[in-house]
Amino acid sequence: MLQKTENYKLVTGKDDAEFCYRITKLLAEGYELYGSPSIAFNGEHMVVAQAVIKQGPQLV
Repeated sequence: MLQKTENYKLVTGKDDAEFCYRITKLLAEGYELYGSPSIAFNGEHMVVAQAVIKQGPQLV
């Protein structure tokens, strides 16, 4: 059975070590950063978002 891989993910969360760990894990799995991160204050804490993409095999 083929395993489907998502090519695009938008990772969001509180700006903390857990968020950094999630991004680092995706990078280790072959994802690449896509665009700039976003950050906002929700009244309690900073919330960040980062898009990542995974390129498929390139046909030559």
